Amino acid sequence: MSIEALDQRITSFMREFYPTATRLSFAVIFIWFGALKPLGLSAAESLVLSTVAWMPLLSAPVWLAIIGYWEIAIGLFFISKRTTRLAILLLFLQMSGTFLPLFILPEVTFQPGGIPFLPTIEGQYIIKNLMILS
Repeated sequence: MSIEALDQRITSFMREFYPTATRLSFAVIFIWFGALKPLGLSAAESLVLSTVAWMPLLSAPVWLAIIGYWEIAIGLFFISKRTTRLAILLLFLQMSGTFLPLFILPEVTFQPGGIPFLPTIEGQYIIKNLMILS
């Protein structure tokens, strides 16, 4: 088999399977990471709690649980092709909150000196979500 033929077979397979693979990957990520939040096991817990601390309506731990369940819902909606559009809507709403720490917690998301091109590990964790949005 030639390189060109192999490339065509791989490309054809990827073209057919990538939408399903992407949906299921998002489902796994959002269900997994979302479930960690209400269980108090998320590595992002302190960042989330600091971000929602200024929201007086509910306590920070309640917000953490709500965000976790919201993420689980996003993941569940990504499982089915029929509910993917709803998953994307919920995802965009969730992402608006995900980017908040870049603006309200720059001391956490950027290295000292406030230089915007030097994110901390937390800042990198948030900025990589641009890939999910795309």
